[in-house]
Amino acid sequence: MTVTIPNLPSLYDPFSTEAKWQKFWEDNQVYKADPNKGGEPYCIVIPPPNVTGSLHMGHAFESALIDTLVRYHRMQGRNTLWLPGTDHASIAVHSMLEKQLKKEGKNRYELGREKFLERAWQWKAESEGTILNQLRRLGVSVDWSRERFTLDEGLSKAVVEAFTRLYEEGLIYRGEYLVNWCPASQSAVSDVEVENQEVNGNLWHFRYPLTDGSGFVEVATTRPETMLGDTAVAVNPNDDRYKHLIGKTITLPILQREIPIIGDEFVDPTFGTGCVKITPAHDPNDFDMGKRHNLPLINIMNKDGTLNANAGEFQGQDRFVARKNVVSRLEADGFLVKIEDYKHTVPYSDRGKVPIEPLLSTQWFVKIRPLADKTLEFLDQQTSPEFVPQRWTKVYRDWLVKLKDWCISRQLWWGHQIPAWYAVSETDGQITDNTPFVVAKSETEAWEKAKSQFGENVKLKQDPDVLDTWFSSGLWPFSTLGWPEQTQDLATYYPTTTLVTGFDIIFFWVARMTMMAGHFTQQMPFQTVYIHGLVLDEKGQKMSKTKGNGIDPLLLIDKYGTDALRYTLIREVAGAGQDIRLEYDRKKDESASVEASRNFANKLWNAARFVMMNLDGQTPQQLGNPVATELSDRWIISRYHQVVKQTTNYIDNYGLGEAAKGLYEFFWGDFCDQYIELVKSRLQADADPVSRRVAQQTLGYILEGIMKLLHPFMPHITEEIWQTLTQQSADSPQTLPLQIYPQIDANLIDSDLEEQFELLIATIRTIRNLRAEADIKPGVKVTANLQTESEKEREILTAGQDYIKDLAKVETLTITDKQENQTVAAKKPQRGLKTIGLIIVAIIFGRLGLAAGNAIDDIPIVGTFFELVGFGYTAWFVSQNLLTAQARQKLWRQFFPQKELEQSQEPENAIAGVIGTIQVLILLSGVVDIEAVRAKLEKSLSKAEAEVQSLSTRLNNPSFVDRARADVVQGARDALAEAQKQAEILRDRLKGLS
Repeated sequence: MTVTIPNLPSLYDPFSTEAKWQKFWEDNQVYKADPNKGGEPYCIVIPPPNVTGSLHMGHAFESALIDTLVRYHRMQGRNTLWLPGTDHASIAVHSMLEKQLKKEGKNRYELGREKFLERAWQWKAESEGTILNQLRRLGVSVDWSRERFTLDEGLSKAVVEAFTRLYEEGLIYRGEYLVNWCPASQSAVSDVEVENQEVNGNLWHFRYPLTDGSGFVEVATTRPETMLGDTAVAVNPNDDRYKHLIGKTITLPILQREIPIIGDEFVDPTFGTGCVKITPAHDPNDFDMGKRHNLPLINIMNKDGTLNANAGEFQGQDRFVARKNVVSRLEADGFLVKIEDYKHTVPYSDRGKVPIEPLLSTQWFVKIRPLADKTLEFLDQQTSPEFVPQRWTKVYRDWLVKLKDWCISRQLWWGHQIPAWYAVSETDGQITDNTPFVVAKSETEAWEKAKSQFGENVKLKQDPDVLDTWFSSGLWPFSTLGWPEQTQDLATYYPTTTLVTGFDIIFFWVARMTMMAGHFTQQMPFQTVYIHGLVLDEKGQKMSKTKGNGIDPLLLIDKYGTDALRYTLIREVAGAGQDIRLEYDRKKDESASVEASRNFANKLWNAARFVMMNLDGQTPQQLGNPVATELSDRWIISRYHQVVKQTTNYIDNYGLGEAAKGLYEFFWGDFCDQYIELVKSRLQADADPVSRRVAQQTLGYILEGIMKLLHPFMPHITEEIWQTLTQQSADSPQTLPLQIYPQIDANLIDSDLEEQFELLIATIRTIRNLRAEADIKPGVKVTANLQTESEKEREILTAGQDYIKDLAKVETLTITDKQENQTVAAKKPQRGLKTIGLIIVAIIFGRLGLAAGNAIDDIPIVGTFFELVGFGYTAWFVSQNLLTAQARQKLWRQFFPQKELEQSQEPENAIAGVIGTIQVLILLSGVVDIEAVRAKLEKSLSKAEAEVQSLSTRLNNPSFVDRARADVVQGARDALAEAQKQAEILRDRLKGLS
C-alpha cells in the first residue's frame, strides 16, 4: 500500500488517488474512536441526511466544513469521534411508497400496515447506501463502525424511553389543537414541512349586519369559505372607528348565527377594513384569540379537504369549490362589497404539494414551555451553547421564547409508532377522541396496565400514528452514544463538542436537541453551534428544487476531483456563517473556481516532485531539521511558523476560509515562487555541500509541514505526497491523518526578517513587472538602479542583492541614496556642456589630423589619401557617438561607467517603477528596441485617451446621467477614472523614453 520509492508520477490523477486512500482509511479503521484512549475528547455527530436522499451541494459543503474541523482536532491529538448516520425521513419515504402503490393501482390500506412496513424496510435496505456511499466519496473521516439509523433498535429504545418519561411527567398530552393539515396526505405536518409560496390571489370584502339593525361592519378575507366557521368579529380596542361596537353582535350571513364583536390589540387597524373575522378552528392567530376570549371552536372541514355538516348547504363540497359557491351566495344576498387582486403568501404542504389547512384535530403534543424555559436558563446563565457567528444567539433565544406546544403525532405508518394503547373495548372497538389509553414501553407492559384498569376482558389497539421525525432526531446527540444506557461512549464523548449545521434548522432541530438534552441529561448537547451559510448558484441565488438551479457535486468531483471541490467550498467562505457563491457554467458543466483548486492541487504535486527529486532519495527525517544560516532559509522557516500560528488561530476560531486562503498564498507565493526559485542554484551538484544540505533540509522540512497543514482541507493528495516523501514502509505503515499537526516554534519567527524579505520580494516583483512592460526577453539581463532615502532599506537591498540579481535577471545592480541622486540630477544641464566639449575635442583632433596631413602634402598621392581618411574618420566618430542622446550615453559610460548611473535620477531611455519609498530604474538602451517600445506605448496611450474621451462625453450628457440606472452611471465613472489613470501611467512611461 505504501510507496517505497520517493517518486511521484509526472501527472496527478485525483481519481485513482482518492479512491485508493478512501479504501485504505476505511479498511484500516483509521478513524475508529476509542473511549479508552484518553486525551481531551472532540466529538461531532453528523446532521443525519435523509435515508432517501442523494448528495447535494449543501451536503458537500457541510461535510467539508465538519471534516476539516475533525481532521484538524484529530491531528491536534484529541480523542476524536465523528459519528455518522441517517434519518428515517417518515414523510419522504411514506410519500415515495404511496406513489409506487398508486402506480400499481393500490393504496396502503389495501396492503395493510405490516406489508407496507415490510416493503419500506426492503426499500431502505436497497437504497440507504446511496447517500452514505456518496459521503464516502467526499473522504469524510467518520467512524463507520458507529453508524446509526433513527429507526435502529437502540435509537428506537431511546425514543420510547423519552416519550414515556415525558408523558409520566405530564409533559406529553393528547388533546385537541390547531395543526397544519395536509388534505392530500391526510396527515398533520410540522412547520418545517410547510413551504410558503407567494401567489396572486384575491381579497374579498363582505358586510356583516349588526344584529340590532343599526348598520353593518365590513370584513376582508382571503379564504371566504371559512366564514362558515366564524365565531366572532374583532377590532382593535384603540380604533376610534369601531370601539363603540365592542360588545355588540352581528348576524353571520348564510348561517344566521349570532356572534359577538370583540376588542383585541392583536388586530392590525391598517389591514383591510380594520375589522377581522375570527375563525378559531381554522386559523392559528384566531385560535389564540379564541382562547383569550373563550370563543367556541367550530370545525367546518373534513380531513380530505371537503366541508362537513357544520357548513350547512355546502357540506360535501371541496374547499375550493365551496369558496366560489360561498362568494356567489354572499353576492346574491347583497353582502359582497368588492373583490381586490391581492398577492400574498400561502403555506403549502411539502409532502402533498397542496395548500395546508389549519385544522382542529386531536393529536399528541409536547408541553413545550417547561423544556424551553430550562433551555433558556442554560443560555442566559451559562452562555450554553455558544453560537458562531454570535448573531444567531438572539435568533435562537427569540425562538425559544415564542415556542408553542409541539404537535408530535403524524398520520403515517413509517416511523416510531406512538407507544400508547387504547382500550377500544370501552368505545365499541373504535379509537375516538374519548377512548381511554395507557402509555407503556412495550405491548406486554401495556396489557398489564390495561388489565389493572379495565379488567381481564379489555381489548387494546396501539395508536396507529407515528411520531414526528424531529422527535427522534431531537435525541440524536445522546441517543447515538447509547442513552438511556450509561455507556462508555456516552461518558467519554457527551456532551459533544461542536454542532455544524445550517441556519434554516435552528428552530426545528437545534432548539429541539437543546430542549431534549437539557431535560434528559441536564446538559446542553454541544458546546458550540457553528452556523454555516448556503451555497449560492453562479447568479448568487439560493439553490432549490423549485428553481432547478442546483449543482450536482458528484459531477464536479468526477471532473476535478474531491479535494478540488472540498477546497473550493471552504476557501470561498469569507467569515463564519457567510453564504458562498459557486461559479458554474451550465452549458459546459464546468466551474472556474473548482478548476482553480484543481490547478492548485497540480501545483502541490509538481512542487513536491521537484523537492523529492532534489533530496537525493532521503526523507525529511533522514535529512534532519535545518539549522538555517542563509537569509532565505531563515526567512522561509519564519514564514512557515508564522503560517502555522495563523492557520491554527483561524481554525480554532472557525475562520476556515481564511485559513485555506492563507495556506494557498504561503505555498504558492512564498514557497514555490520565491524560496524554491532562490535555492535552485544551491541544489546543483557542484554547489557548496553545506549550503546544499541546508537547502535540502529546509525543502523537506517545509514540504512535510505544508502537507500536514493542508491535510484537513485536501486529505487525499496530501496523504499521497506525504506517504511518498516520508517513504512509509509496508511493514509498519503510518498515515497522515494520525500525525501531529505542526506546532508553533516562536523562537523561529522573525517578524523583522519577514518584513525585510517582503521588501526584497516586492522589489524583485517590480523589476519583473517592468521587464514585462518593456518586453525584455526572459534570458536578457538588465542594468538596474534602486534608489531610496532610507539607510535601512539600502542595507536590506544590499544584503539581498544576490537574490535580486538571480530572480530578476539583473547583471548590474546599483543601490543609491535617492536624495543624493536628486542633488546630482539638479546639475543635469552640465551634460550639455560636456557634450559640446566632446564635439570640440573631436574637432581639435580632426584639425590635428588635417595639420598632420598638410605636413605631408608635398608627398604625392599619400597626402591626399591621409586628408580623406581624417575627414572620413571625424564624420564617422561624430555620427556614431555624438549625434543622439543614446550614442552620447554609450560613449560616456565607456569613460565613466559607474558615475553615469549614479548621477542620473531617471536616465533617458529607462523605465521606472516604485515600491514603497524605493524607486526602481531599468536602463533600456541596448536591451530592447526602444522605438518598438515607444510605438507600443503610444498605441496604448491613444486607446486609453479615446476611452477617456468617450466616457467623458457620455458622463457630460445629462440625458445619460439622469436616465440611466445609478449602478450603470457609477460604473462609467469608475471606468473613466481607471482610463485616466492608465493614460497617466503611459505618459510617464513615454517620458522615460525621451
